[in-house]
Amino acid sequence: MADQKTAIITGITGQDGSYLAEFLIEKGYKVVGVVRRSSSFNTHRLRNLQDNSEEMHAFGYNSSLSLEYGDVTDAGFIGRLVHSVGPDEYYNLGAQSHVRVSFDSPSYTSEASGNSTLTALEALKNFAPECRFYQASSSEMFGATPPPQNEEARFYPRSPYGIAKLFSYWTTVNYREAYGIRASNGILFNHESPGRGESFVTKKIATAAAKISLGIQDKIALGNLNSVRDWGYAPEYVGAMWAMLQAESSSDYVIATGKAASVRQFGEMCFALVGLKFDNFVTEDPRLFRPTEVDSLVGDASKAKEALGWEPQIDVTKLADIMVRAELDAIKSGRAFGDKPSYWGLQT
Repeated sequence: MADQKTAIITGITGQDGSYLAEFLIEKGYKVVGVVRRSSSFNTHRLRNLQDNSEEMHAFGYNSSLSLEYGDVTDAGFIGRLVHSVGPDEYYNLGAQSHVRVSFDSPSYTSEASGNSTLTALEALKNFAPECRFYQASSSEMFGATPPPQNEEARFYPRSPYGIAKLFSYWTTVNYREAYGIRASNGILFNHESPGRGESFVTKKIATAAAKISLGIQDKIALGNLNSVRDWGYAPEYVGAMWAMLQAESSSDYVIATGKAASVRQFGEMCFALVGLKFDNFVTEDPRLFRPTEVDSLVGDASKAKEALGWEPQIDVTKLADIMVRAELDAIKSGRAFGDKPSYWGLQT
């Protein structure tokens, strides 16, 4: 169609990128995703978008989705991509997104989660100045600031990841103010799903609950059980990303549920779903603690509700249920990760 919009998504193979691709394609977009080159395929989260007449590989999914090998830290590649695609929207989701890992790889994290935003915005300024830009900012930028955190709260990051995201946040604001780029920051609090990476705590807990209940696993080792987070449902949060870029003017928005739960409480919810007591199976491993902990992140998304009409429907209790059921279903059916169960998408 002549008026079909085109969107570039970096980080398309991750949790958020795969849900966003599906969301945009359902709205009639042409999606161009950036895939980091690997010796093995890492596109499992995109299987449901695959054209069944094609083999599973990095190209040739369907007429609405194409993938390009590249790296968000490569300015030459990003510039060529923007110039050739001429996108209407650019979703900058690609990053080194694991907070604990950022302490071990701070330089790479600063490049992949920080400087890559500057690279993308420079490309848009030079080749597609009318393109609307979404920056995946993070609640980790608030760090030690007490909750509830909203758009006016003080930034006080406590990790290389949070620091890199803060650089990206202010770079986005600067390009909006200096060059008129239609750029918005989505300050997303923790958002989870069955598509979460296996090293993230919610996925780790949901998987352990399922496996222990089936006699496949004995224990689970975790870090700080007292950390409090605001956990939402990823498929809802990608809708907020899109809504920001449809708004009349660009701005920055906290996206959150406003509900608090500790790691321990989330674990208790998941294990209760399979008839087990969490405390009987968990150990705290000091190696999994961060050098500087963030005690509590709980967001106030009032601005998003008023300006975008966005409100979450899935609370942490329902989230735990969705994730544990998905793990049980995958184990019992022998489904490969990425072959989505019927309740993988939005639940109401």
